[in-house]
Formats: sequence, structure tokens, C-alpha cells
Amino acid sequence: MLKTRIITAAVLLAILLLVIFTTSTQVWALLTLGIVLLGVYEWSNLIHLSKKQIYLYVAIALFSGLFISFMSKTAIAPYQGRLILALLAFASFFWVVIAPLCLMARKTLNSKLVMSALGFLLILATWVGLVGLHALSPWLLLSVIATVSIADSAAYFAGKRFGRHKLAPEISPGKTWEGVAGALAAISLYGLALCSYGKYSLWLILCLWILVILSIMGDLFESLLKRQAGLKDSGQLLPGHGGVLDRIDGLIPVLPITLLCVYLTVLAGQSAHG
Repeated sequence: MLKTRIITAAVLLAILLLVIFTTSTQVWALLTLGIVLLGVYEWSNLIHLSKKQIYLYVAIALFSGLFISFMSKTAIAPYQGRLILALLAFASFFWVVIAPLCLMARKTLNSKLVMSALGFLLILATWVGLVGLHALSPWLLLSVIATVSIADSAAYFAGKRFGRHKLAPEISPGKTWEGVAGALAAISLYGLALCSYGKYSLWLILCLWILVILSIMGDLFESLLKRQAGLKDSGQLLPGHGGVLDRIDGLIPVLPITLLCVYLTVLAGQSAHG
């Protein structure tokens, strides 16, 4: 199992490095849209939509992604930025306010309609984060993805070796506080390396810790969905990792919140000099 997990991760990393630095923003947007549509499909299975509902759900997500991608070429182009900011703001509000409440209550909303809309908006916001950060800098996007991946791997191995105290036994029995500590320790080293190489402030490490906490929350929320659905994995597409949602669950909160923070920082800077 571990060998399969490592091989799959290595293949995914090679593909990511190849694609992230060799494709244009438009091509990257279309490629990643295909990936998140798989996530939308898996979400629909987690909330037990019917086959007809799944087809309609994925089709709406596809149309919405294409609409956002080519909105800049239409007469309503001036509203593209507002739409993206609204989507990022909603996702950020959910992960900062609503998701913690759901995790504390150990349950999600029972309405299929609400959960369908929620999954659609959260995954679409994740895709916007992927595209927006790539447009700003492929290195920035890679750094964010690396943060989540390093934290996830460190948590896995630290939890296996030292895990004693369960983090959320009723949601995800395998996760431990020792795993969280391992993730934060690994990210601290990663942050120190970034600060040393890029001459950044050590405050960057605190920012990375926040991203780790958000990624853990995304992981736990997906685990909650799987537990309620009676499933071990969201899918079987990736050997050793399960489905697409199992692989990107930590990125679902991190990407939109990171992009929103970048946008707000830029807007604040423009206002200060305006």
C-alpha cells in the first residue's frame, strides 16, 4: 500500500511539474477544469445523487467553468473580477466559519440541494484558485501545493510512528495530534528554507502554519462526508490515494483563501497609492 502510494505520488508530481511550467494560463485552466470535474462527480456520489442528477450536476459545473474561462471575451467581462471575488469570499467564509461548526457538530447539512450547491461552489472556487495563482506565478502555486503535500506526508508518517492521541476519532480515526505536530514541524523547516532562499520575513512560517490548519480542516471535512456516505474513499482513480477529492481535499480550502488574500493585498496596496 505504501509503495503504491509513493509511486502514484511520484507520477503525479512529475506530471504536475511538467504541466505547471509548460502550459499557458488558458490551457492550464482547461486541464485543471477537467480534474475538478472529476471531483464534482465524486462529490455527487458522496451525497448520493441519482445518475440523472449527477450528469446534470457535472454538466452545470462544466458550463460554469467554461463561462468563467471565456467571460473576459464577452460583453460582461467587467464583471468577471467581481464574480471571482464573490466566489472566493464565499469559500473563505465557509472554511473559516461554517466548516469548523460542522466538524464540531460532526455532521453536515441533510439537504441534497444545499450540499450540491455547496460542493459546486467550493470545488469551483478551488479551480479558480488553481487558475488564479498559476496566472500570478507558477512558482507561487507550486509553493502552496508543496505546503499542503509536505504537511500531508509529514502528518502521515509522524502519525504512523508516534500517533497516540486521536485528533477526531469520530470523523477520521487515523488522524492524530502527533501527526499534526509532525506536519507543523515539517512546514516550519520548509518555511525556514523559503525564508533563507527568498529573503522573506519569518512571518511567512506563521502563514504556512495557517495553511496547514486549513488543509487539515479540508481533509477532516471530506472524511466527514465519506463517513456519512459510508465510503472509505471518494473514488478509486488514484492507486493508493483513492479519488481526486482524496488527493485535493487539503487544497480545497487553501487555494481559494490564498488567492483571496493575495487579491485583497493587491487591492489594499492600490488603494494606499491611489
